[in-house]
Amino acid sequence: GILEKIRLCLIKKLLPDLDDRRKYHEEFSSSTSFHGVHNMVHTQSKARRALWLLVVAGCLAAAAWQICSRFIYYFSWPTTTTMVVQYVEKVKFPAVTFCNLNRFQADAVSNLKVIFSIWNIVSAILQKFAMEEKYSRELKDFLLGNQNFSIKDFTRKNGFYLNSSTLLECDFFGKPCYPQDFEHVFTEYGNCFTFNHNDLPARRVSLSGRGLHLLFDVQQDKFTDEPTLGHTDAGITFAVHSPQELPRFDGLGLLTPVGMHAQVAIRQLKSIIQEYPWGECKPDLKLQYHRIYSTNGCLLECKARYIQDWCGCLPFILPGNGTECDLLKFYKCVYPAVYTIEIKGLCTVGTHNSTCPAPCEETDYPTTVTYSNFGGERAIKYFSTKLKKSSEYIRQNLVRIEIKYHDLSYKITQQQKALTISELLADVGGQLGLFCGASMITIIELLEYIFTNFCWMCIFLLLKAPEMPQWNNPPQNQPTHKGKKRGIQEC
Repeated sequence: GILEKIRLCLIKKLLPDLDDRRKYHEEFSSSTSFHGVHNMVHTQSKARRALWLLVVAGCLAAAAWQICSRFIYYFSWPTTTTMVVQYVEKVKFPAVTFCNLNRFQADAVSNLKVIFSIWNIVSAILQKFAMEEKYSRELKDFLLGNQNFSIKDFTRKNGFYLNSSTLLECDFFGKPCYPQDFEHVFTEYGNCFTFNHNDLPARRVSLSGRGLHLLFDVQQDKFTDEPTLGHTDAGITFAVHSPQELPRFDGLGLLTPVGMHAQVAIRQLKSIIQEYPWGECKPDLKLQYHRIYSTNGCLLECKARYIQDWCGCLPFILPGNGTECDLLKFYKCVYPAVYTIEIKGLCTVGTHNSTCPAPCEETDYPTTVTYSNFGGERAIKYFSTKLKKSSEYIRQNLVRIEIKYHDLSYKITQQQKALTISELLADVGGQLGLFCGASMITIIELLEYIFTNFCWMCIFLLLKAPEMPQWNNPPQNQPTHKGKKRGIQEC
């Protein structure tokens, strides 16, 4: 009874008769904004109708091919890179970290080989790859007999220092600067000192050709390295970096040997990278102990987490607030942990699925360095008289460094999406309009037409279902007359 009522309702209200349906199809073909359909349906000539059918089908195929190609291109996540040179009246001056290649004071080191071996263990944390070494029995005996020895305190006290005797001249943009303007930092070179560090207000330069002028005395007679361990050079190494980032000397440090004058021209290069999947950055990544995200800072924090979990302490050269590792733990746990981290690739850098992906914004300072011998004969005599040192001492110990901007501009290298959503929609609309004369309104018309016919088909099947033979089959458990059964079977 319920099905019959539904059937009667559908017949009366929802399903139009055959003439109305035919009229609806004719009205759609004559009024639709989809070009070519009218000519294909209403023309009397069969040849012309076949021709228009081929034209419409061909245009549909061409539009579908072009639209598919645009979607395939979009989901390949293409990018373009633009470079813009921006000229400004003032530009921020970067931070510069200076280190003496002669790390320790000669008179403070009784066993230079042991001290350097210990420092190599400590500084291996900052290297890209820690090389496995077999340490001498002498080193093991020292570690066992000096368990309270602090390489951190020893290096800070007996490493390279910056004062009026090692920094002879300092001038920044016409104004004098002093050792107090430099901040101490530990690197693989021991004690290093950063000018224009992050805690100071941003210094800006308003003229090119001027900047930071320094004169160092490396004091080779007081500071020494161990040639048998591969430390054979004398001079100043320095790194130019953002004030908000830590210095990196691994592959990025610049070297000025003694008796030389280095003129360093710097440029500022800002890089903007798209987020994944267009680029390799993740904009939501934050660091716990650094103000801005950088791959170097992320790598140090990653190593710190693993070492703290495995060794229960934290090396002083890494960021964090854990208990400081003593010397024995450095030797027995920290250094093997660093080697394991590197070998197993636990802290990776670069791609979006690595531990430390590329930063979304980064500022680099490409440099151009030129060298000349330090001073002429008169300059050598002048400094010899001023410092009360011999001419040979001046040539073997003094280093002059000038760091300045090449010009008052910076380059912005920006990675951009090659195809955005709006551009994709514009391409799709252009292809539909070119080949079919269609628009968004046309798409809605077609969807309405398809939906209406689909509903009519469903209603038709629902109305015809009770008339099908299986609806009239009696249940198998009900008795039937032989004649009726034979008639059904014959049917």
